[in-house]
Amino acid sequence: MEIRLARDLQQDSIVDGEGLRTVIWTQGCCHNCKGCHNPNTHDFNGGYSVSVEEIEEKLLYIDEQDGITLSGGDPFFQAEACADIANFAKMCGLNVWCYTGFTFEKLLFMSKNDNNIKHLLEAIDVLVDGKFILEKKSFDLSYRGSSNQRVIDVKESLKNEKVILFKGYNEIKTSRNLYEKKSYVYA
Repeated sequence: MEIRLARDLQQDSIVDGEGLRTVIWTQGCCHNCKGCHNPNTHDFNGGYSVSVEEIEEKLLYIDEQDGITLSGGDPFFQAEACADIANFAKMCGLNVWCYTGFTFEKLLFMSKNDNNIKHLLEAIDVLVDGKFILEKKSFDLSYRGSSNQRVIDVKESLKNEKVILFKGYNEIKTSRNLYEKKSYVYA
């Protein structure tokens, strides 16, 4: 099976989910979010094709990574290939985060008629859902670009049949909280 990628795998990302991550940048997206930081991934004919097996082979040799992140583009436009990769990553002991412009509710609806979407959802640990909305952009948000997007615990959400936010996620990290003013006494 083939998958269309926008670029090579990116290791050691710290902004695409918790911990050190290897990002798989899928090619193809029709959401066309104004202000998207990856507009080069929208063209479904862009990027290049590679076999899923080649991606899996690379995952066998990554070191010191906590997980993989499926991003793009939108991975749900290549759900079958992404589900295979996600399941392989889980077998390697890696967790799986995924970014999508679809909402979790829309994906559940779509999964009723598309088993590939269902299988991809079942293989994901954390989903960042929703279109990027430029007017709701904030640099104070962790792992998401706009405040409408949610960081979802997929396993718990599927089990409870409603959105459950990821508990390990720190909702907002403001630059004001990163540094404390300290008084220094010099001798």
